[in-house]
Amino acid sequence: MLALVAAPAALALGVAAPGSWALAVLWVLGVALLVLVDGMLASGLRGPITVTAPAAVPVGADVTLRPEMAGAPSLDFAAEVSEPLIRRTGFAYRAARRGTARIERVWARARGPLGLGAWQRSHPADIAVRVTPDIAGVRETAMRQRFNGPQFGQRMRLEAGEGQEFQALTGFQPGMARRTIDWKASARHLSLLAREYRTERDNPIVLAVDAGRVMAEPVGGVPRIDRAVSAALLAAFVALKSGDRARLFAFDSKPRVDSGSVSGPRAFARLHAHAAEIDYGAEETNFTLGLTLLDQRLDRRSLIVLFTEFSDPTAAELMLAAAGRLLRRHRLLFVLFHDEELATFAEARPTNADDVTRANVAHTLLRERRIVVERLKRQGIDVIEAAAGDAPLALVERYLQMRERP
Repeated sequence: MLALVAAPAALALGVAAPGSWALAVLWVLGVALLVLVDGMLASGLRGPITVTAPAAVPVGADVTLRPEMAGAPSLDFAAEVSEPLIRRTGFAYRAARRGTARIERVWARARGPLGLGAWQRSHPADIAVRVTPDIAGVRETAMRQRFNGPQFGQRMRLEAGEGQEFQALTGFQPGMARRTIDWKASARHLSLLAREYRTERDNPIVLAVDAGRVMAEPVGGVPRIDRAVSAALLAAFVALKSGDRARLFAFDSKPRVDSGSVSGPRAFARLHAHAAEIDYGAEETNFTLGLTLLDQRLDRRSLIVLFTEFSDPTAAELMLAAAGRLLRRHRLLFVLFHDEELATFAEARPTNADDVTRANVAHTLLRERRIVVERLKRQGIDVIEAAAGDAPLALVERYLQMRERP
């Protein structure tokens, strides 16, 4: 603004008195001196810079950072923030995906009273903000599925009566399975008696998430790995509430996350924190290495739930071989998401040559996928293949069935 004010005056001075050009130089020097004095008057950069940030936020949430310096409320701040926090305006960010965002460095700037000069200082921050899966509805959904479903009465009875551990003899009632009748005891007492069993507790369940390149691709607008993590957390919550032990394991070219085996509802927070560490991989999945190391870390027979996807026959063959070795000691349950995009391409009515080619490729991929699924089932591996939105509840339902009838 000072230069704008001086420009017409300098022009008029040059026309009226060309020999007075030195006055323009004096004006420039005066402005520079004013800037220097104004900068010297700027103060308030003597204290440490602190940043208030949440330790963890759910994916999709808005995050506001609050940098400040004691005794200097009118400073300007800037921060270097890494993904997955995406800046919106000022210090308002959005958690775009899971992972750990880091605030590496913070800048503070104190302006002079005239706004012409300023002092600036930077300070390393090294603050981590974990972006965790959104579990706002996990507890409510899990408990509703566990206790308030259409089989509420049956579920409560099964918890005390259809496991493998014998509990007591009781009078046979209409609706009980005939296989529970103890014929010898009934003959001795001259009345029908049925055996009650107790569902075992402390059963280990391992939620293994394939974090390779294929799982980073979206299905229904959301990456497969995000859907897998949400379903795994839902199943883990139900398992912990049911008295079982849960373990979260993620791998791509090598193991990335292993929470270890935990028990009790309070341990869900630990699984939640480990789930935030599962990153979006760019490497191919090494099923042989990942599943072999998982098998070595398990000291007892477990139910292993594997969230995965395969894109070519070679990867599928390696997956089948690794799963076959794992099946010798453990029970396996594969969770696959329907590929809606491939189904759309295969079912779309072609209008040109590109559509025909696209439909043929989609049909080929879907056929190869069905072959792999059938081979898994023939090996004795349970498979859940459901739409992305239905998979979590389908997994919980299957887990409860497998738990009650091992």
